[in-house]
Amino acid sequence: MKIHRRALHACLAVLSLFAFAATVQARESVLADPAPVAIPSGLAQDLVVKDIKRALAGRGWEVTGEQPGQIDATIHLREHMAKIKVTYDEAKVQFAYVDSSNLDFSEKRGRRYIHRNYLGWMTYLTTDIATNMKLTQAE
Repeated sequence: MKIHRRALHACLAVLSLFAFAATVQARESVLADPAPVAIPSGLAQDLVVKDIKRALAGRGWEVTGEQPGQIDATIHLREHMAKIKVTYDEAKVQFAYVDSSNLDFSEKRGRRYIHRNYLGWMTYLTTDIATNMKLTQAE
């Protein structure tokens, strides 16, 4: 009887480990930089920069560096931190992951993974930038 109880406890322990691992994996998503955002034709570069900065500030990002064609930004949200690089030219705005902490970033077999919330933050940011540029062009 004791052997059966031990086997049962061992099986339950192993099953709980699998259940916990599945929960942790569910928060992790493949890290792919967002698709570039097209800049409306004729929109002046200074207005593009202004629209990018407005979207960053509106979502809680802090501009940490700036040079022609590039804006570096960081967000601190609770205990999480993410750094990105925003590059732009006459045709498009692009986003690239730079660094993070407490967002479960990892690389496995050549693929990058990160907490799914980061991907949501990037979706909101790209949508805001596209909307800002459309509104600026309409003015």
